[in-house]
Amino acid sequence: MNKEVDLSVSCYGKVKDRKYDIVILPWGATEPHNLHLPYMTDCILSHDVAVDAALMAKQKYGVNCMVMPPIGMGSQNPGQRELPFCIHTRYETQKAILTDIVSSLYVQGFRKLIIINGHGGNTFKSMIRDAMDGRIDLIITKSVSRFARNTVDSLTIVRKLRDNGVEIYFEKENIWTLDAKGELLITIMSSLAQEESRSISENVTWGHRKRFADGKVSLAFSHFLGYDRGADGNLVVNKEQAETVKLIYRLYLSGYTFHSIAKKLTEQKIPTPARCKIWRPNTVRSILMNEKYKGDALLQKKFTVDFLTKKSKRNEGEVPQYYVQNNHEAIISPQVFDLVQEEMRKRKNSKIRHSGISIFSSKIKCGQCGSWYGAKVWHSTDKYRQTVYRCNDKFKRHCKTPHLTENEIENIFVRAVNQLIKNKDEILSNIILLKIRLVDTTDLEKKRNALEFNMNLLAERVQQLISENACLTQDQVQYNQEYSELVNRYEKIKIKYDQICDTMKQRTSRGQQLERFIENLQKQEFISIFDKRLWCSLVDFITVNEKDDIWVTFKDGTEIKA
Repeated sequence: MNKEVDLSVSCYGKVKDRKYDIVILPWGATEPHNLHLPYMTDCILSHDVAVDAALMAKQKYGVNCMVMPPIGMGSQNPGQRELPFCIHTRYETQKAILTDIVSSLYVQGFRKLIIINGHGGNTFKSMIRDAMDGRIDLIITKSVSRFARNTVDSLTIVRKLRDNGVEIYFEKENIWTLDAKGELLITIMSSLAQEESRSISENVTWGHRKRFADGKVSLAFSHFLGYDRGADGNLVVNKEQAETVKLIYRLYLSGYTFHSIAKKLTEQKIPTPARCKIWRPNTVRSILMNEKYKGDALLQKKFTVDFLTKKSKRNEGEVPQYYVQNNHEAIISPQVFDLVQEEMRKRKNSKIRHSGISIFSSKIKCGQCGSWYGAKVWHSTDKYRQTVYRCNDKFKRHCKTPHLTENEIENIFVRAVNQLIKNKDEILSNIILLKIRLVDTTDLEKKRNALEFNMNLLAERVQQLISENACLTQDQVQYNQEYSELVNRYEKIKIKYDQICDTMKQRTSRGQQLERFIENLQKQEFISIFDKRLWCSLVDFITVNEKDDIWVTFKDGTEIKA
């Protein structure tokens, strides 16, 4: 025991008559370290380094140091906090703890405090820069594996510091870099550490992929809106947050954009998935595109490219993906989810920018130039203030189409809906027939299956060709030519295959849209006032030619002059 330098095992009798020059404070964290290391690993390492440094300072320079008990409260990275017994503290909390420690020590006459950071990324580059500037003479490291990511980095930094007269001591391996044998030993130990890191990374990666293959879903629950971790580790609906998810989907189908939804949620002071106050359009977009909200799960969307840098990238076919259906309780029905994806596709492919400022935005079309009507405010500063809608390119293309007030638009809608209801039976029978023809994908399925069969044959032939080339001596010019031809044929068929799949998806989505339209129309009676819900669910757009020549196009394709 080092009672004179380690406060964790010391007592008042040992320290009361001793003058200390420096106080060392190890700072770690309480968090899991893979499956086998202690929760207090960061505290243990920083504490042991501090004690070794204190002993060395006494032996070499006659400087008395006291190492304080390690602080076991650090900040956790996103995705870690939900792990059992992973203790997260805010920066404000850590600052308060440090302030109190410094205040206590200052009153007691201590003027030098060194913090050894064992968690959350030591400022390695800053340390090396300070060493090169002559501010550091000696760097003490627990082991070679903790110093740098790989052999090349270790040797480069060691040589740079050695040329500048700075020594590094690796405690575990007992290596001094200014020693003649130091570089050889570091090369060997760094290589071993790098290989061990690679092996651990491969084992962890295999474990993750095995879980994916078994259909087991893992999520960063702390940043996932609408679900909590259940007792079995699976997703359980958070009813309060689920309402926010439903609202987002409902607003988008009502004509709102990512930006306008984000603005509305921020105004309503609804917290984001990360529990922030301000919503971003990209956050809304990711929620609308996440298949987990319909009860399914696509696994391995990203993968780690380099085990050293931990760099990840979006999976574009490099590693297998796994799609698990009905994995958990859905918040959004599959039908609504598919409608949203179809609406996204429509807006993306539209040549005209979609606006979501109001329910009338991107819903009224100029019959002369085809541009959308936009909201304009008249008399904004006086009592005659009024919002009107007119062609956005009116003055650019000299359109003569009239403007419309909100009240006029509402009356147009009421008249059109009542005409629609008047002929409800006839329209419904036509829509049902249209839906039957539309959703029939029998021919497309046959074409898709035939193309899929040919793709599999070509893939097998390519694999066979590669195997033969590896085993037998062949003319490489002829091999490359045959290989390129097979790959080109495969890619051409793949393009056709994808096109057919997209068409089938669009038909299915259109069929679901018609199904919702039929459902709404069947139970709808005559209306006397404007209904916002009906507007959003029934109307595709309005075309304005003249004041008395305005047509309403419903989502089933029916056009009615209002």
